[in-house]
Amino acid sequence: MTLWAIVPVKPLRRGKSRLSGILSEDERTALNKSMLVNTIKTLKGVPEIDVILVVSRDPSALSLAREYDARTVLEDGSPELNTALRRASMVAQTYQAHEILVLPADLPLVTTDDVREFIAHSGNPPEVIIAPDRRKDGTNALYINPANLIDFRYGEGSFNIHLEQAKKANARIEIIEHKSFALDLDLPEDLVYLHELEAQKNKLV
Repeated sequence: MTLWAIVPVKPLRRGKSRLSGILSEDERTALNKSMLVNTIKTLKGVPEIDVILVVSRDPSALSLAREYDARTVLEDGSPELNTALRRASMVAQTYQAHEILVLPADLPLVTTDDVREFIAHSGNPPEVIIAPDRRKDGTNALYINPANLIDFRYGEGSFNIHLEQAKKANARIEIIEHKSFALDLDLPEDLVYLHELEAQKNKLV
């Protein structure tokens, strides 16, 4: 079996626009670059993952990904996350990918051990393993085996939509609620929450 990790990335200079009230454009760009590099390095430490594929409409993001030996796919046409993921998945399947893990680049707490633990729940296809965000609304990690089992339906309410799709596909479903996967940096309160966690961690050191 071949496992591909797909990492969708918004344009580095325009991503995380909802943080514009507390971060400048340069600060958001630096944050996006840092999170992308951290995500690739995290995935590279997972021996179960055969290929890392970054998909974006931003050539600079793809260039940065290639510096860390990730494969890349350039979005074309109208930019839309689900369309980009479908294209990346088709590329992966062309190269005989049997399993797919979608991991966005904005999960600052996720470690290599977290990803390995998440993948360890697999092994009995057809199956979908999913980790929701901390609001139980979005999808922050999604493992699909076989790779074409369900469609990508990211956006508002994607967690429950993906679950419904998995049920219709008669897949084995496992929900992983883990604090590392639960935090994605989208809103100012997410960044505040991250800083609070870091402060608590420093107190324990």
